[in-house]
Amino acid sequence: MPQSKFYNLISALFVTCLIISNIIAVKIGAFGSYFLPVAVILFPLTYIIGDVLTEVYGFAAARKAIWTGFFCNLLAVMAIWISIKIPAAPFFQNQTAFEQILGFTPRLLVASFIAYLIGQFANSMVLAKMKVKTQGKHLWMRTIGSTIVGEGLDSVIFITLAFWGVMPGSVVGTLIVTQWIFKVLFETVLTPVTYVVVSYLKKAEKIDVYDKETKFSPLKI
Repeated sequence: MPQSKFYNLISALFVTCLIISNIIAVKIGAFGSYFLPVAVILFPLTYIIGDVLTEVYGFAAARKAIWTGFFCNLLAVMAIWISIKIPAAPFFQNQTAFEQILGFTPRLLVASFIAYLIGQFANSMVLAKMKVKTQGKHLWMRTIGSTIVGEGLDSVIFITLAFWGVMPGSVVGTLIVTQWIFKVLFETVLTPVTYVVVSYLKKAEKIDVYDKETKFSPLKI
């Protein structure tokens, strides 16, 4: 989008939140009586930013950001894997800790990538189609509704692929529901912020895309 003032910046924020979330997700935090990956404090922002991209610039622009995030995350994973494999200097005493924090298992990695793509594209598609159906009204309904679908798919796919057979089914189910609710509440609480950002961008960019003729294919980059 060569004429856009803010698209590249917003896409950069999207990618940054995604990569940082994947790095910090290794830690399980205590949120009261609930235990969740600490990435829940940041990862839901990728859905909010995705909502902003779709609402203002349209599905095609959001699709570009989603694929950019995917390939940047893949590059980060490859760089981390190579850095782990490089022999440590004799005086470097933290190789084990380095591997424990930054290392990953193929199963978790595949689960993360699949859940990310399906969840983000579902979120963007639902919001874009709801915008046309509602004629641009009720933004809160579109952002929360699309998040319920997108974050729901993300949680179900990731946790099921990552932990099914490793944890009891009841625990897997609890993790899915807990993360899903937390992420939707996150989106809901920040809805006023979304309104402000969307309103500002539409005025500043002089753009408000409606995906009436859009072919919702994730494969076109």
